[in-house]
Amino acid sequence: MNFLVNLYFNRNWTRQDMMSSAPITQHAYTSLKTVYVTLLLATLATTFGSYLHLIWETGGMLSIIKCGSSLLLLYHTPQQRVLSRLLYLMDVAICFGASVGLFTKYFFEINQSTVIRFLQGAAIVFGCFWCAAKVHRERSYIYITSLFSTCILILLRFDVSQWTLKAYVLLALFMGYLVLYSQEILYNARFGEINFANCAFTIFFCLPAIVVHAVRLCLGANMH
Repeated sequence: MNFLVNLYFNRNWTRQDMMSSAPITQHAYTSLKTVYVTLLLATLATTFGSYLHLIWETGGMLSIIKCGSSLLLLYHTPQQRVLSRLLYLMDVAICFGASVGLFTKYFFEINQSTVIRFLQGAAIVFGCFWCAAKVHRERSYIYITSLFSTCILILLRFDVSQWTLKAYVLLALFMGYLVLYSQEILYNARFGEINFANCAFTIFFCLPAIVVHAVRLCLGANMH
């Protein structure tokens, strides 16, 4: 048992492991794809919530309270109830999307459409990683294909301006974090089942800070 504990906390993977062209084991490969598709669904749910707030102004104190309550339910739901945890995660994502516009408009006077554009970029990131994982089984091909396809799609989808270029750099840094966390998922898969809801939420929890920082970049660009 001590050997397993020491082995788990010894994160001895290197950059060469990240760029390995060897096929990923079936269990790790399935876990990675599941985390990617969960992240994609959560980001799409957030974008959908933002659209609801843009059209009907659904965001408010009720959506904030509901987001917090769903977050608590997600935390206290046993890991064996996978479907329930997934539904709570989607509920958190929708409520966050509906509520984030309140903060950006009140603190930064940024329109909801700007937030939606950045969330669309985040959805493209997760979608490209998931599609690359569906096509390739080698981690180096997954990472490289995801990075290149994301950059191309974002440049084709959105206009290029001063603040969007800075936001794209922010998304690129986020993709780097996603690559590193993907390596952690593959490493943890050696020790048993992966809780994809927890993994997806860990990455998704970084999204609010990234959205706020992107809004600050937009605000700074508009002030110049």
